[in-house]
Amino acid sequence: MTTSKLNSTDSHGNGEASLPCSQPDNGFSDSLTLFHSEKAVQELLQQTPIQHTDDHLIEFSEALRTVAKALKQAAEGKAFAQAEAAEWKRRFELERAQNQQLEHKGKSPGECNGDINAQRMENSTNQPMLRNEANEQSENCCTNGLCSHEILHDGETDSHAKAVQNKMMRKVHSITCLDGNQLVLASFKLSWWCKGDISDQHKHDIVSFERGNITAAGRSSKQISLKWESNPQTVLVMTKPNSTSVQILCAEMIRWMKEHKKLNIYVEPRVMGELLSESSYFNFVQTWKDEKEILSLHTKVDLVVTLGGDGTVLWAASMFKGPVPPIVSFSLGSLGFMTPFHSEQYRDCLDSILKGPISITLRHRMQCHVIRDAAKNEYETEEPILVLNEVTIDRGISSFLANLECYCDNSFVTRVQGDGLILSTTSGSTAYSLGAGGSMVHPQVPGILFTPICPHSLSFRPLILPEHVTIRVQVPFNSRSPAWASFDGKDRKQLAAGDALVCSMAPWPVPTACQIDSTNDFLRSIHDGLHWNLRKTQSVDGPQDL
Repeated sequence: MTTSKLNSTDSHGNGEASLPCSQPDNGFSDSLTLFHSEKAVQELLQQTPIQHTDDHLIEFSEALRTVAKALKQAAEGKAFAQAEAAEWKRRFELERAQNQQLEHKGKSPGECNGDINAQRMENSTNQPMLRNEANEQSENCCTNGLCSHEILHDGETDSHAKAVQNKMMRKVHSITCLDGNQLVLASFKLSWWCKGDISDQHKHDIVSFERGNITAAGRSSKQISLKWESNPQTVLVMTKPNSTSVQILCAEMIRWMKEHKKLNIYVEPRVMGELLSESSYFNFVQTWKDEKEILSLHTKVDLVVTLGGDGTVLWAASMFKGPVPPIVSFSLGSLGFMTPFHSEQYRDCLDSILKGPISITLRHRMQCHVIRDAAKNEYETEEPILVLNEVTIDRGISSFLANLECYCDNSFVTRVQGDGLILSTTSGSTAYSLGAGGSMVHPQVPGILFTPICPHSLSFRPLILPEHVTIRVQVPFNSRSPAWASFDGKDRKQLAAGDALVCSMAPWPVPTACQIDSTNDFLRSIHDGLHWNLRKTQSVDGPQDL
């Protein structure tokens, strides 16, 4: 009876009666693979039932669905492992080719670094016009583009690193503008700093400045201090739009920086038009014309000044798809978690910052990739998007629950059923994640916040994951509706069934200047902005324990 039903079902022949993930080596017979088709099972159920068989068929179909899902997950794991093995092989072959090239030249990578740094020192003292040549030679010799970066971990360096450090001379880049003026980027270094310690015992270089490249090389609970090694020359000013008071302050600040600090000024094209409509005095202000110039902006700018709220800081950070210069943010918005400076004292603030040293907060960003179901492998992704606050995956306008499968480094985390999910940086912990029940986290704590939005489960509590993990959020094929992803509140993208969003920590943090230090600014922001734990003090004239 069962065999005849299966044969009649297969005769309809739409190709859905075979198990997609099954192969002959899986150990399943051809007759068993036909049971995978949900359509075949439904047709069996719609026919005249035999007594006491309906429940068994339903249970059997559910079991087959579970088997199919397990086989699919196994196939996905195999594909991911193959892709990862191919990537490691590519990296190994690339590194081997670079080492062979260095050996062919008769020098080890360390000797190459030392020679380039020594020549850079000689060029800086005797032949200033040869700096660009030294830069080109440095880029050819280094495998990671950080030839002049000396990285130390908790004061432990080998003898070779110390020797290179003694010979090291950081680069100072010259850039010729369209008007013929030469811009020289300021160099600086970052170091761990212990409050109250005037010695250099606990101050260690973690990264140096090169073409605006600030790459986090280590983690510490100590405050990070920025010290200029040459005077800043160029400042980018970014403002909140549609505000008359901000326009007036911007014009006044630019005039002061040009006349008293002799700085080169960059602004957005919109701000450039506003300044020129006010006065032809601002003809010295520079701007950019296309996206290509924006991509190289970090090589021209020493410092970024924002006039607005946290949204202006987010906009400024989004302008830089890679390294970000230090940002000095003046509070002219409603909330100021990332804007510690007051615009009334901008002269004193900028004068102190331009002299240095200053405390900064390295605010980590997330890098997000959308992988469509039609992609051939994990590396066929859309253009990556960097977020400073959070990426949100929600149900959009659909009335159905969002259905999301979440993985952390290929380990299954959970299935989100609710309004959505927030993946937040620690800087974004006081934003959308906080409203959804997430915790407030110090911005220099490295981690990713995993916060559900109105989950359909009372036991679904938020998580804080370490920074080194990769999180994958996928819309399952049985989802009733697509999901929508937004990045720092913009660039909304639809995620259809089978699409996935992969998020990991980006290597380029956003350095923001502190008014006092990172912890003091964070606590002040939650006290002033959120009135955190504001309560009338209990009276002392009540009952007491004696």
